[in-house]
Amino acid sequence: MDNDCRNELDHFQEKLWIIIVLQFFFAVVGNGFAIYHFVMWERSWHSGIVYSFNLALCDLFYAISLLPLAAYYFPPKDWKYGSFLCKLERFVFFFNLYGSTFFIACISLNRYIAIVHPFFAHDRLEPFHAKLVSGAVWLLAMAVSAPVLRFSTLQGKDNVTHCLGSATKAELLTYWPYSLFLLTFGCGLPFLLTLFSCVAIVYAVRRSHGTTREEKCKVKVLISTVVLLYALFYLPFHALRNTHLNIRIQDNCNLLLYIVYQITKILVNFHVCIHPFIYTALAKNMPKYCCRILRQQKELRAEEKNVELRLYHQPPPYGNPDQ
Repeated sequence: MDNDCRNELDHFQEKLWIIIVLQFFFAVVGNGFAIYHFVMWERSWHSGIVYSFNLALCDLFYAISLLPLAAYYFPPKDWKYGSFLCKLERFVFFFNLYGSTFFIACISLNRYIAIVHPFFAHDRLEPFHAKLVSGAVWLLAMAVSAPVLRFSTLQGKDNVTHCLGSATKAELLTYWPYSLFLLTFGCGLPFLLTLFSCVAIVYAVRRSHGTTREEKCKVKVLISTVVLLYALFYLPFHALRNTHLNIRIQDNCNLLLYIVYQITKILVNFHVCIHPFIYTALAKNMPKYCCRILRQQKELRAEEKNVELRLYHQPPPYGNPDQ
């Protein structure tokens, strides 16, 4: 990649620092309020609140990592904080990014089980299980992101130091399989689980009797928004990130692709601003709907059992056949 192209890329990034600062501010306020709401106002923590609380905590840590990134992009773009903080900043970014994707999948699967299989959820799933799963998600996100500590490094040129989020040119071929792993396992798998859960929930809502049209519409909008935001924030970022890496491996420069890729990075940062509103609403409203579904199914089962009992005790139409 020639110096002119590298300079163009750096100049474009330098224009993004103010957006990142605003994202940091809104994300800290939104997720801080969500955490405060869960801790101070939610007296009984069901599984949905446990996952939503961990998602808010994950997004808050993610937001904190945006501040040094904004300082780095502030013109002239130059990393002044040393190798250790460079690796730490990149690790925190990826750690909380994939923590978010996995917690979104957990929330979606939890809603799927509660709505589509309410008796199983009522009898077997407890908040304690959600806490165990949340702990496993934190460990999984840490393991998935750990290689970033090896690949991220400083690169100096023309009295300017860059903090690389991927790898140096010499290690790009080694980094490439890991990047594809992040695309498939860190982004693709949680998306498929989320998509399956949301489609099943919407299907169950459409078949549900005893709930108003307005309630069904509200649940559909909330659930559909989850998939839409995931597709908007995470998928384009990972797709263009790997495309950009492939161009770097070929030692080429595509300014237009790079600009679009940077836009997707900004969109990824927006997810920490929007999650508090979406998942706080889900944690608050979905349990009411789940309880209604469970009550309806209990009533239906009780009615079916009464019908069976009446049929069993009903005398034969032509008297006793043994006579």
